[in-house]
Amino acid sequence: MRTTVDTVVIGGGAMGSAAAWALARRGRDVTLLEQFGPGHRNGASHGATRNLNLAYSDPHYVAMLAESVALWNELESDGGERLLARTGVVNHGTDPRLGDVQAALLAAGLRAEFLAAAEAAERWRGIRFDQHVLHMPDGGQLNPDVALPVLQRLAAGNGAVIRHRSRVVELAILDDGVRLTADADGRTEVLTARQVIVTAGGWTSKLLAGVAGLPRLTVTQEQPAHFAVTDDGAVWPGFNHAPGQGAEFAGWYSPVYGMPTPGEGIKAGWHGVGPVVDPDRRSFAPEPQQRAALRDYARRWLPGVDADSLTDISCTYTTTMDENFVLDRIGPVVIGAGFSGHGFKFTPVMGRILADLATGEGPAPAIFSASRPGVR
Repeated sequence: MRTTVDTVVIGGGAMGSAAAWALARRGRDVTLLEQFGPGHRNGASHGATRNLNLAYSDPHYVAMLAESVALWNELESDGGERLLARTGVVNHGTDPRLGDVQAALLAAGLRAEFLAAAEAAERWRGIRFDQHVLHMPDGGQLNPDVALPVLQRLAAGNGAVIRHRSRVVELAILDDGVRLTADADGRTEVLTARQVIVTAGGWTSKLLAGVAGLPRLTVTQEQPAHFAVTDDGAVWPGFNHAPGQGAEFAGWYSPVYGMPTPGEGIKAGWHGVGPVVDPDRRSFAPEPQQRAALRDYARRWLPGVDADSLTDISCTYTTTMDENFVLDRIGPVVIGAGFSGHGFKFTPVMGRILADLATGEGPAPAIFSASRPGVR
């Protein structure tokens, strides 16, 4: 079967769903192909919580934060679903950039205040603080398990075609566009399109090998966990903690992020230090040493949880060497990649930028170029 369409989006995670939503609301013909079924757990866009962490000072990211907050509000209104729990986010520890973050957020009209450790401990007694704390009241937790269906439903309402269980197995560049071969529920389908948006997460490098030059993308299997709450009266914000360096902190793998997940406990995890994996050959099993270190961290820094009562989570990160995203167009191929670890909060803005690239309405910031130096 051969079908001709205007724009195909490959990958129905957060960014692909947002790209389809942004294009459809502009009246563009768009078809979204997702290799797995709705609500799958094989990539990076599942689960009930992601922190809307506002701790950026780079002007590109701060501008996107302000736009994101407005667009999430719009999506909540249009979709009729609660997407953001406004708990606030606190960043604490040895991060030297917090002063710059506060200044940048205040200049952008976003709230940010420093608190002494004692005051923070009084407000959020489930967390131990030993240094000053940057409190960002406009932050909170986004819900991917609700947001993705909302984005896809709104896209479909504006004419987008959403196809799950359609795995693209070949992509070829033509003189006037692209040809895609997809395995759709056991059927082979060939689509031709004027252009394609690739938002395939950990599968991006495989899909575009020999088709478009990319920065190096590293896929890792990450293993946060939900810890059982022991202090039912504690109030929990989202949090990010840089516990320090040196012998006192031996065994910590990275800064820690965390947040409350209603009905599941307090989520906490290391940031981007899991084993490198092939996304088609993952074990989904936690690495024992990192799991043990995370329990030790919870025992020391999260007095409001039971460090010995945890439920493991498995997800993937796909990251560039500089941790900036890839947002670019190469011929008829628009690329959105490298979002893991801090991209979800920007989802609706990424959709807008990818739609701009597809329609020619504007370039992405140069820091997201696929050909920028230092990321090969």
